[in-house]
Amino acid sequence: MRESLMNDPVLIVGGGPAGLAAAHALSSVGRPNILVEKMDRLGGAPILSGYAKLVPSGEWAKDAIGGMVSRVINNKLTDVRLNTIVKSFDGEPGHFQAVLNDGSTLKASAAILTTGFTHFDSINKPEWGFGTYPDVVTTTQVEQMISSGKGVLCPSDGRKPKRVAILLCVGSRDRQIGREWCSKICCTVSANIAMEIREELPDCHVYIYYMDIRTFGLLEQKYYWRSQEEFKVKYIKARIAEVTSNGGQLIVKGEDTLVKRPITIPFDMVVHAIGMDPNVDNMTLAAVFGVKLEPNGFIDRQNTYGVIGATNRAGVFVAGSATGPETIDDSIAQGNAAAMSALGALQVNVAAE
Repeated sequence: MRESLMNDPVLIVGGGPAGLAAAHALSSVGRPNILVEKMDRLGGAPILSGYAKLVPSGEWAKDAIGGMVSRVINNKLTDVRLNTIVKSFDGEPGHFQAVLNDGSTLKASAAILTTGFTHFDSINKPEWGFGTYPDVVTTTQVEQMISSGKGVLCPSDGRKPKRVAILLCVGSRDRQIGREWCSKICCTVSANIAMEIREELPDCHVYIYYMDIRTFGLLEQKYYWRSQEEFKVKYIKARIAEVTSNGGQLIVKGEDTLVKRPITIPFDMVVHAIGMDPNVDNMTLAAVFGVKLEPNGFIDRQNTYGVIGATNRAGVFVAGSATGPETIDDSIAQGNAAAMSALGALQVNVAAE
């Protein structure tokens, strides 16, 4: 029994930044681990969604996260399983057994859920033009344009936009659609994208429509003030009513909430700064792993004053944006911490036996 506790691998579910960090942390201390990912490649949202430059490092996602992927793939202590889903997970700490979608089984001493998030689908805000007008896009789509090397172009006809609006809090802080949480990263990412657009297209005017700006902590100077003072991005505190078209340009209608008057401005492109939704698989994950979800649908975790990353089920831990909106840097830190929590719990079990 003691030998099993020391030798059975730790199961990591999800191959994004948090999962990659957990795998590397475990391998670094000589602990075998199995990393399962439902998609056909590792990297999570930054790779699968084609992110451009990351906040706050400024590194390209393909380089920064790609380096994490290579580090894990090339480590013999990590067994990577792609296109893989855990169908059942039974047992107790130190003695779990998982059944995978190909029918195979594996033993695990513990599990770490790093299953990430789902981007908000802007089709749920139809009054803001997404799905109706081709030049209404999302921040993820703009990131893809930048990372592809083709540059920022209007999808309708391939022209370079002369005027761009970025609408914040699309799918965040919105009680009308049941999403009351702040997605934490959207303000900073939007300021970063605005600067990238201005750098690529110096003649393009970029406006950011906001309720509040939340470039938290040390990011305030680097993104919020720099975007205004160096890149001349214009910020409008407003409540957006609708996005329509006059046949040639998009029209953003709303109220300037500082001066309390209606505003109507034409744009070539409108960008939705989309929020972070719970992973669409969270209800299934909760049932398979026996963990609870918090009221908004993210995976619930215990307080961090005891064991970081603990869930309600002993031996099952969670890290990163599976628990709620999170930055990439903090997801990586949580992945490392959850790995250490899992090892610590196993050591306690070994001592008890």
